[in-house]
Amino acid sequence: MPATELARIDLRGRTPSAAELRAALPRGGVDVDSVLPHVRPLVSEVRERGAEAALEFGEKFDGVRPATVRVRREELKKALEALDPAVRAALEESIRRARKVHADQRRTDTTTEVVPGGIVTERWVPVERVGLYVPGGNAVYPSSVVMNVVPAQLAEVGSLVVASPPQKQFDGLPHPTILAAAELLGVDEVWAVGGAQAVALLSYGGTDTDGADLIPVDMITGPGNIYVTAAKRLCQGLVGIDAEAGPTEVMILADDSADPVHVAADLISQAEHDVLAASVLVTDSERLADAVCEEVTVQVAATKHSERVAKALAGPQSGIVLVDDIAQGLKVTNAYAAEHLEIQTLDAAKVAARVSSAGAIFVGPWAPVSLGDYCAGSNHVLPTAGCARHSSGLSVQTFLRGIHVIEYSEAALQDVAPHVLALSEAEDLPAHGAAVRLRFEPLNPEAK
Repeated sequence: MPATELARIDLRGRTPSAAELRAALPRGGVDVDSVLPHVRPLVSEVRERGAEAALEFGEKFDGVRPATVRVRREELKKALEALDPAVRAALEESIRRARKVHADQRRTDTTTEVVPGGIVTERWVPVERVGLYVPGGNAVYPSSVVMNVVPAQLAEVGSLVVASPPQKQFDGLPHPTILAAAELLGVDEVWAVGGAQAVALLSYGGTDTDGADLIPVDMITGPGNIYVTAAKRLCQGLVGIDAEAGPTEVMILADDSADPVHVAADLISQAEHDVLAASVLVTDSERLADAVCEEVTVQVAATKHSERVAKALAGPQSGIVLVDDIAQGLKVTNAYAAEHLEIQTLDAAKVAARVSSAGAIFVGPWAPVSLGDYCAGSNHVLPTAGCARHSSGLSVQTFLRGIHVIEYSEAALQDVAPHVLALSEAEDLPAHGAAVRLRFEPLNPEAK
């Protein structure tokens, strides 16, 4: 296999602005707008015809049509019984660690006495029903079942449904490892539907082929391909969504102390996901950059999905960024706002503390992204495409709504009434003021 080339961007001796950095850095992405014309009629069909339409699209795109959308509970139990013991043990440990981390995220209700007799309480209320999407495609993702289900359960969501594409080789059921993970987590509702049609069916609901209700959800979370993302965009508002996820990405900030074998392995592990996956090294060491390139060539030739990896690493979304020093490297990482950011430098923890934009930060040589994908306890559903500048990864908070409860006594309202009247007049909304004033002043008899 020929050498795997990573494009280089040399920022040494330059002081680009944040806007210039965003434009210069390698970034892939997908044009969701381009597929909306194809997805919109699909969503409309599922809205009108429900399960029948979803199953028809599944037959067209997945090559199989299950008898019903909802998977029988017996199939979940069978899948868990047949699960490889080593995989079961790994999933159980992943679940245990995720529950430990996410249990500390649950917010508590707070009550504030603004003034005597004037109280505002913030209640944190879980979403009633959530659809959790688990993709198929290049790989099987039982870890995504864990990452979606655990925070939803700890938020005490009322009911959960996992949707995953039917698989031809498994007689129209989702992959058995997905079913086993759902059973292990105590999720008894799984739908054999994938792609944009899954998002539409979760949003609109319907009647299954056996007459059972397919109850629509209030929120949909979980990553998917461009068609899933387009369907999320079209259904947003009717349902809440976690994010419009783009291709996965890793950025590694490293200095001369980093091991090129580790760095190359971590770049390759991310590229393994998809030909659109982004793998970017930022370093102040040209020696490290050269050594990583040599190591990448060796490791890509030895990896199972070498063709996929090589395409991802050679794509415009991947590359090596050379900087003057780690301080400039931090400006690059904060401008890029990576989904996954590894820090492999001297004093890595101190460097990591200076990062302001990243989905998740992996500190030092012994915390690769692969750990976070499976068993760190953190969540691997993270913002992509620079969205970490303003958004967070999936958490218990994703599934909670803050509701303000306002309680004021007559005296407390009367005390603040002049301010309400002044602001209503300033905004030319006099009826707002009247709604307060008329509680204390009798209505003008002539106005009756």
